Amino acid sequence: MTSKQNDLASELLELHVKHEVASLKGAKLRKFLKQEVDELLDYAGHITLSRVASENQVMETIQRVVVNMELDAGIPELAGEMATEVLNAPVQSKTTLGDIFTREQATGFVEEALKLRHQRERVISEIMAHPVYQELIANVVYQGVVNYLYEDNLITKSVPGVGSMMKFGKRMANKAVPGLDETFERRFKAWLSDSLPALIGRSEQFLLQALSDEEVRDTVMAAWVAVEDKTLAQLHEGLGDVELQEFVVLGYEFWLQFRKTAYFEGCTRAVVAHLFLKYGERPLIDLLRDVGVTREVILSEVDAWVAPLIDVLREEGYVEALVRRRLSGFYKSAAARKVLESSALET
Repeated sequence: MTSKQNDLASELLELHVKHEVASLKGAKLRKFLKQEVDELLDYAGHITLSRVASENQVMETIQRVVVNMELDAGIPELAGEMATEVLNAPVQSKTTLGDIFTREQATGFVEEALKLRHQRERVISEIMAHPVYQELIANVVYQGVVNYLYEDNLITKSVPGVGSMMKFGKRMANKAVPGLDETFERRFKAWLSDSLPALIGRSEQFLLQALSDEEVRDTVMAAWVAVEDKTLAQLHEGLGDVELQEFVVLGYEFWLQFRKTAYFEGCTRAVVAHLFLKYGERPLIDLLRDVGVTREVILSEVDAWVAPLIDVLREEGYVEALVRRRLSGFYKSAAARKVLESSALET
């Protein structure tokens, strides 16, 4: 280009940059964004999901961003600090459980849980069949029998001195035959262990019949009534900052391990496959509408976030620098030089 042509190109570039920057602020910016949203939604009315993305693409993105991305150690620290701030926030002592979870909602959860009768029966059966539970029952029965024999039976209460005599006899027997008390205890508990399965089986049937839907409903709702007016601060009394942060760290470590399991991948793949089965050949607008993303929702977020962000970037000089980078290449190009040369010849 000649010097004159260079000056003309520079002048055009400056005018173009000024024009673009001016169009990206105030009412002009909002008009532009609104127009572009409308244009994009029009395209979403006929462009399908499978045209813009594939099932494999989505799975690969999840793999990169959710599964493989290394998370900095500062994340659990920050999460723990945030959790502590939430735990100690003044709102905790001003808000009751009933303020955030109504009695109607609690009733709804109970009614749905009552439908899971098979799961309830299975839980009761597994608890009663557990060796620890059986050992607990054996110890409770043993202590109850011993207390009854020496203290709480009708004869001991009615006849003065009988209880003392029985205890005296027990001590004398242990002196005469050392270890007799331990032997009795061991044999009695062994007998209980042998007898308990049948007893627990009958107890299980009793519980299944006794824990009717009405009983469970009344019990749970009675517990709810007892806590619904307590503040959240009262409900988490005893949970200190250190303990809370430990729970956050444990949850974070669980997530790091869980996201790499075959189970997580299987669940994710099932969700993505269903998404494309249902929406793959349908316009994107159907998916947006079904998840509640309407034109009004988009524009409200544009006004709340996009426009203010562009305002800040413009004030910092980024918008002008961006526009200049995008345009300067054209005004220095051979195509622009040819047009300017033609214009100069015509004049």
